[in-house]
Amino acid sequence: MDLALAPETLARWQFGITTVYHFLFVPLTISLAALTAGLQTAWVRTEKEKYLRATKFWGKLFLINIAMGVVTGIVQEFQFGMNWSDYSRFVGDIFGAPLAFEALIAFFFESTFIGLWIFGWDKLPKKIHLACIWMVSIGTILSAYFILAANSWMQHPVGYKIDKVKGRAELTDFWAVLTQNTALSQAFHTLSAAFLTGGAFMVGISAYHLARRKHIREMKTSLRLGLITVVIAGLLTAVSGDTLGKVMFKQQPMKMAAAEALWDGQKPAPFSIFAYGDVDKGHNTVAIEIPGVLSFLANDDFTSYVPGINDVDKAEQQKFGPGDYRPNIPVAFWGFRWMIGFGMASFAIGLAGLWLTRRKFMLPQHLRVGDDEVPHLVLFKNKALSPKLTPWYWRIATWTLAFPLIANSWGWIFTEMGRQPWVVYGVLRTRDAVSPGVSQGEVLTSMTVFTALYAILAVVEVKLLAKYVKAGPPELTEADLNPPTKIGGDTSDADKPMAFSY
Repeated sequence: MDLALAPETLARWQFGITTVYHFLFVPLTISLAALTAGLQTAWVRTEKEKYLRATKFWGKLFLINIAMGVVTGIVQEFQFGMNWSDYSRFVGDIFGAPLAFEALIAFFFESTFIGLWIFGWDKLPKKIHLACIWMVSIGTILSAYFILAANSWMQHPVGYKIDKVKGRAELTDFWAVLTQNTALSQAFHTLSAAFLTGGAFMVGISAYHLARRKHIREMKTSLRLGLITVVIAGLLTAVSGDTLGKVMFKQQPMKMAAAEALWDGQKPAPFSIFAYGDVDKGHNTVAIEIPGVLSFLANDDFTSYVPGINDVDKAEQQKFGPGDYRPNIPVAFWGFRWMIGFGMASFAIGLAGLWLTRRKFMLPQHLRVGDDEVPHLVLFKNKALSPKLTPWYWRIATWTLAFPLIANSWGWIFTEMGRQPWVVYGVLRTRDAVSPGVSQGEVLTSMTVFTALYAILAVVEVKLLAKYVKAGPPELTEADLNPPTKIGGDTSDADKPMAFSY
């Protein structure tokens, strides 16, 4: 059978498509929940209307996003039984435990409080209502952690034993699964990237409105919050990425070598900016490199030895038996660079924006503006950007909302494909995890249906977001400005369960 249409390959394509699509919503859900909670906290503390209008605006975009995330995430669970039944039978005792915690604790926590937040605007005192959105934010972070712990076990299996009689892996130490360094470093990196994504999303939409000179008060506040989030999260993403890279080097040396297209071990090992070579022959024809940097990234030492792809492949053949233990080198190499490149671009644009829109006290009097005016983009102490360049910054800032989404997608592609040919590293190969009774036609049909469905959902999502983004923050009502002082609020509309301020 043609390898390109083998059930294993098709199952991997289907899982990859659905996972990457679903993960577009996850980082936005995590970050927008917290950022919305922060804006609502500012309103509760100051009672300034701009914070309440901003809360309702970003809260609506958050709700659209989380709804799509839930819908697309449910499909993930079905695939384990549909296309990966041998995987589920072999590691279900371990992999299922953190997923069960995610569903029974984190998701239940999240969904309960989001309901209270949506319907409680005119039924709950504002501090209790504020607590609900913070509970939602905590729930999203817990949900992400449990799922990342499950994925980290696939990257570095711990706390288990193999029952040879039953032919399956069994859990022996759930705490080890939850707290191993792979899970901790991966959660740190993923959550940092999530806030980079949410910050860039906020910056992009705020820049769009400010360029149109619409909703200036709310968008200036949102822009500032987004820029600060992008800069802080960008720094944390870089730090956590370095930590995760060192963990990866120790646990999966092949992934590190593939990320740099380092075919033969070197001391010191260079960081490759660009490489082109022959995968079959195992060498690069062209390489632009920075000496010693890869050694530092792997070992905090510019002169240390880093094994290459050929070295690790030979070592794994001796350990696991004959075979090709190399992942798809071009995908690993370029996926790593797209991840870093788009992430760094977001950080750079955020840092530039933070300087260009700095606070009034850092500007001369003639460049200061009122709360209802679009800020000048001030390059130097007494020099603002020209009228020709100013629109370009707003355009670039708008475009940057997509950059972290691209970086996240390539990051997960690199993480998962760099582990191949293992589905559980060193324990279970991908070819042995596929459902044996599923035919080529069945997988192809389900993949086509799901891909078409996701394309339709993408159109719905984009149209909904575009509609509410363009509309901007809503006008406030008397009920918005005067929330109830006791639980239940006005009971006159108790027979109208859908009556709420949104």
